[in-house]
Amino acid sequence: MAMERTAVNPVTWSADMGFNQGEVVSGHTRTLYISGQTAMSGDGKPQHDGDMAAQLKLSIDNLEAVLGEAGMSVANLVRLNVYTTDVDLLFQHYGALAARLAASRVAPTTTLLGVTRLAIPTLMVELEGIAVA
Repeated sequence: MAMERTAVNPVTWSADMGFNQGEVVSGHTRTLYISGQTAMSGDGKPQHDGDMAAQLKLSIDNLEAVLGEAGMSVANLVRLNVYTTDVDLLFQHYGALAARLAASRVAPTTTLLGVTRLAIPTLMVELEGIAVA
């Protein structure tokens, strides 16, 4: 049985912003829980100090790398948590994330949280997710 996704949106404003209020997922056989992905190089060094746009792009790239290693893609995301040290600054660059999701025709349930800091102080954004296939 192929995976089926059914959006649950008792209101419409969230779909206009690129996320669903809920999703019913059925027929899946595998679930991937993705640790927080940040702007880290392949050898574990933080990148792009002070550059939210570049950190967001690399965080998305790293999220996609984990998905790819599991034989999945952004289209398999059903949950995305976004943590940032500067919500206002992130919103200036959020279109990059929304565009990647839209390109995959996916609107995972999403929570965006402002935090005082991430594990590595120079990092400004972290993405974690759940994907199903």
